[in-house]
Amino acid sequence: MKIVIAYSGGLDTSVAISYLREKYNAEVIAYTSNIGQKIESPDILEERAIKAGAKKFYYEDLREKFVNEYIIPALKAGAIYQDKYPLATALSRPLIAESVIKIAKKEKADAVSHGCTGKGNDQIRFELTFKYLAPEIKIIAPLREWEFKSREEEIEYARKKGIPISVSKEKPYSIDENLWGISIECGVLEDPWQEPPEDAFQITNSPEKAPEKGEYIEIGFEKGIFVSLNGKRMDQIKIIEKVAEIGAKHGIGRIDMIEDRVIGIKSREVYEAPAAVILHTAHSELEKLVFSRDLYEFKKLVSIKYSQIIYFGQWFSHLRICLDKFIEETQKYVTGTVKLKLYKGNCTVVGRESPYSLYKEKLATYSHGDIFDHKASTGFIEIFGLPSKLEGERSKGE
Repeated sequence: MKIVIAYSGGLDTSVAISYLREKYNAEVIAYTSNIGQKIESPDILEERAIKAGAKKFYYEDLREKFVNEYIIPALKAGAIYQDKYPLATALSRPLIAESVIKIAKKEKADAVSHGCTGKGNDQIRFELTFKYLAPEIKIIAPLREWEFKSREEEIEYARKKGIPISVSKEKPYSIDENLWGISIECGVLEDPWQEPPEDAFQITNSPEKAPEKGEYIEIGFEKGIFVSLNGKRMDQIKIIEKVAEIGAKHGIGRIDMIEDRVIGIKSREVYEAPAAVILHTAHSELEKLVFSRDLYEFKKLVSIKYSQIIYFGQWFSHLRICLDKFIEETQKYVTGTVKLKLYKGNCTVVGRESPYSLYKEKLATYSHGDIFDHKASTGFIEIFGLPSKLEGERSKGE
C-alpha cells in the first residue's frame, strides 16, 4: 500500500508516518509545502521524515499560489470568521490538500493522509478537498484511529521510536504558521479564563512592550489588491511580510476568541495575524469610501457566508465560485490609498482617498461652500417618515 501524507514536520505528522508504516505495512510518502511558515530547510525536513519512516519526501514552495489564489480572494471578500478570525490556517488547508492529491496521482498512491485531530476543523478541510478532487481515493486519519490520548503520550512514543520532534512537555503548544497568520493551541490556552502567557505568542510584541511612539503606514490598492506600501510598489508577498513585521512590532494582530468549530463544539483560539488585521482594516475602509450604502450592506452578508465557506472547508465548491464572480465585480472601484496609525495594539484608519470616492466634501461640509439643498429635506422627511407617522397615529388609539 502507498500513502501520501501532508507532512508538517511537527509532532502529529511525524508520529503519523511511523504509525501508517507499521499499521498498514505501507510505503509512506511525505509532502511538505512552504506557505510562509518559519520552515526548516527541506533537507532537514526530509531527514526527519525519513527517520520517522517515510520512503520518499516532496517539498514545494506554494507562497505565490497561496497569496494569489487564496489570500487575495479572501481579502477581497472581507472573509473574517465570527468577526475576528482572518482564516489563516483555514485558507491554507485546501491548497495543501490539492497538492497532496497531485502527488498521490503522480505516485499512483492508494491513499492520502493528514495529521489532524478527530474533533478539529482541519480534518474536514483536508478531507472535503480530497473528496472533491479525487472522490475515489482512500483517506486515512491516524489521529482518529490510534491509541494515544494526549500529546504527552505522543511525545513519549516519539522519543521511544527515535523520531525527532521540536516540542516538549514543558511547552506543549501546537503552532501552525503561514504568511497570513499563526494559530496557537493546547496547554494553558485550553482554559478560556486564563490570559495567554507571553511565551505562547510567536511574533508580536505585547502592547505594553510596543514602541511608545506610533507609526503611520499607507497601503495602496488597485481593484481590491494591495499593490504598494508607503508609496512604494512591491509584490504582494513582500507587502504581507513587511506589514506583518511593522504590525508585530506595535503589538497588532493578537486575537483571543471563543469560536464555534465546524463540528459544533466551542473552542478557545489564540491567533497572531498582524498583516491580515491591518490589510483587512485598510481594505474595508476603502470599500466604505467607494461603495454605495446598499452594496456595502449586502456585501457584508456575502462576507459572512464566504468566511463560513473557508472555515467549513468548502473552498472547492460551486457556491464559492459563484460568490467570487459577484465579489470580483464589487472590486471594480476599490482603488486608492489608506493611511493607518499603528500604536500599542491599535490599528486605526486616519486617512483614505480614491479617484472613485463617493464622498463629496461640498455635500458633506457644514462650512462655507456647502451645496446641499437643505430645503429639500422637508419633503424627504415627510415621505420617508410617513410609516412612522401612521404607526404613531395607530398607537394612540390603543
